[in-house]
Amino acid sequence: MDTIDANLQAVKARIEAAAKQCGRDAESVELLAVSKTFGADAVRSAHDAGQCAFGENYVQEAVEKIAALSALPLIWHFIGPIQSNKTRQIAEHFDWVHSIDRLKIAERLADARPAVRAPLQVCIQVNIGDETSKSGVAPADAPELARAISRLPRLVLRGLMSIPPVSTDNTAQRGYFSQLRRLRDEIASQVCPLDTLSMGMSADLEAAIAEGSTMVRVGTAIFGTRHRNKA
Repeated sequence: MDTIDANLQAVKARIEAAAKQCGRDAESVELLAVSKTFGADAVRSAHDAGQCAFGENYVQEAVEKIAALSALPLIWHFIGPIQSNKTRQIAEHFDWVHSIDRLKIAERLADARPAVRAPLQVCIQVNIGDETSKSGVAPADAPELARAISRLPRLVLRGLMSIPPVSTDNTAQRGYFSQLRRLRDEIASQVCPLDTLSMGMSADLEAAIAEGSTMVRVGTAIFGTRHRNKA
């Protein structure tokens, strides 16, 4: 598990260098360690190395890890596609949800959020590349969805999330991230305040930070290659 510690420090160094290059404070970019398909021991090792925020895609796997690590002061983010029949578990166990793409899901999360817990912090997932293989609301429909979510109890709309088309070209990467930033700014000025841009992963975090990301979601560069998937 020493590898996880070393990898974490390397990713933090990348974030610091990227922020410095574009004149930003590295503290303005939060690192979300994507721990999906990795066990509780890997998460514990990352926590021991100073990481507290973790992202998960698969509800049942995540709930088991959350229970196993309940003694640790961890912040759990759900970042995967949301099925209607999973909303109660997500609302009961997570602190953040990044992947709301329709009002029905937001309403179900709001209804299921326990009164004893703080409001659920949420982001709207935007399909910035208009890819049929990915979830997310169309950019043109995001302001209306944001307006509706902002009125729901037990939810706090924080910002936007996106997974842009895969590209190794920095200019192309920045183009997609720039679109999401402009959309966030439009919604923030016309609908409700938004402070979060959840964008950037292992392969493109530098481009995301250059375009204003406040939260990068990094898995492979911290935990290594994934060998299995869970529904």
